[in-house]
Amino acid sequence: MKIGIIQQANTPDIQKNIAGLKDKIRKAANEDAQLIVLQELHNSLYFCQVEDTNIFDLAETIPGPSTDDFGSLAKELGVVIVLSLFERRAPGLYHNTAVVIEKDGTIAGKYRKMHIPDDPAYYEKFYFTPGDLGFKPIDTSLGKLGVLVCWDQWYPEAARLMAMAGADILIYPTAIGWESTDTDDEKSRQLGAWVISQRGHAVANGLHVVSVNRTGYEPDPSGQTNGITFWGNSFVAGPQGEILWQASSEREEVQIVEIDMKRSEQVRRWWPFFRDRRIDAFGDITKRFID
Repeated sequence: MKIGIIQQANTPDIQKNIAGLKDKIRKAANEDAQLIVLQELHNSLYFCQVEDTNIFDLAETIPGPSTDDFGSLAKELGVVIVLSLFERRAPGLYHNTAVVIEKDGTIAGKYRKMHIPDDPAYYEKFYFTPGDLGFKPIDTSLGKLGVLVCWDQWYPEAARLMAMAGADILIYPTAIGWESTDTDDEKSRQLGAWVISQRGHAVANGLHVVSVNRTGYEPDPSGQTNGITFWGNSFVAGPQGEILWQASSEREEVQIVEIDMKRSEQVRRWWPFFRDRRIDAFGDITKRFID
């Protein structure tokens, strides 16, 4: 399968961002991409740096304008697209939602982000209700896509449950970066931990992992922090954790990465982790902490 990775730097102009994404999707499709993955909350700036009730106006229904718009493009180009949207489910009820658009333009399924962070410059709990759709892969013409979102990528349980439900691949739309006061050593540790964690999910589950981050600097409108420099480094890892491709930190990129979907089966034969799991001894995993 050929996967199109789109790493973009966004601006305050939503229509300009969407136009840029469409141009990049066309470029990827023209290079024979079958599956195209976009970054987290790709239509706008990463608005969670502040808590502002007016920002809820950015949310949209699913189906809605973005699924219609990108759905038409998916149908025209014959590609599957993974979107990441600010979902308006009902008045006062919003989610951070990934939507998979099938190549005929229809909605194949959606996933609502389960793990919601709440840290300086990442005030997501103000905007998003935790997901309630579970860890269920989305069936498509290309296979079962295990779509998770950003903060989910730090949790091995999320990746494992997606794999146990039959996911053929793990996909993470992402928005993560550095604050300018972090030292170079700290920045290196953060980026390294981010990559290592997801490569670990690939190894533990014998699956390819696709992680697509944004790039570019976005200021904090409140001035309370120095804003976020999104670190890019979108990447694809194979089922043994091998890096198949990794983007730069500072550039917008459109990259086609070809993966062998049959490789997961072979790796799982070599490393039969699912066979040897001691499920009889894992009951405590559902506890918050073991005192």
